[in-house]
Amino acid sequence: MHVLTILDHPNPSSFSAAAAQHFMDGAKAAGHTVELADLHAENFDPRWSMADIDAENHATVPPDIQIEQDRIARADAICLVFPLFWWGMPAMTKGWVDRVWSWGWAYDQLDNPDQSLQRPRSGVLLIPTGARSNEMEADGYLSALDTAWTKGTFGYFGFTPRKLEILYGSKGSPERRKALLKQSYNAGLTLASPNKM
Repeated sequence: MHVLTILDHPNPSSFSAAAAQHFMDGAKAAGHTVELADLHAENFDPRWSMADIDAENHATVPPDIQIEQDRIARADAICLVFPLFWWGMPAMTKGWVDRVWSWGWAYDQLDNPDQSLQRPRSGVLLIPTGARSNEMEADGYLSALDTAWTKGTFGYFGFTPRKLEILYGSKGSPERRKALLKQSYNAGLTLASPNKM
């Protein structure tokens, strides 16, 4: 498989960047090819604009979005890596989702509201968070993210299977961080093939 990893973190030395690299190392060890889209290093513009709205009405797709959609077209699996930010996606990831996975290209709520227009791909969210698992589960945050991302957004992406990998306690001890990087590696190593529709 060809695996596309989308990284959202402004610091190239961040734990998120390390998690993305370990995921890709695991995918390569499993025999997959990998490609990295580092949104900050590439200066991706997350702002939704009139050009994006016009593209939904079958006008010319903005050049930066065409690059991202071409990357997706090459991919059999996609992994998004970003830190949990205010219990959601950071602005760069949210803007990438808003602009790239556009109506008419990724989905069509009028003709087929429950199915992606994209071919099936394996999808992984690899999310470093400072919170502990018991905190997220007890307060209902994990189920909220699972509903919003795994059952919602990932469906419009056509991701099947879909996996939410939370890297709990990523600001913890060196031993904890080492274990989380191993978890990231294993997520790439054991990446499932897309389900046939």
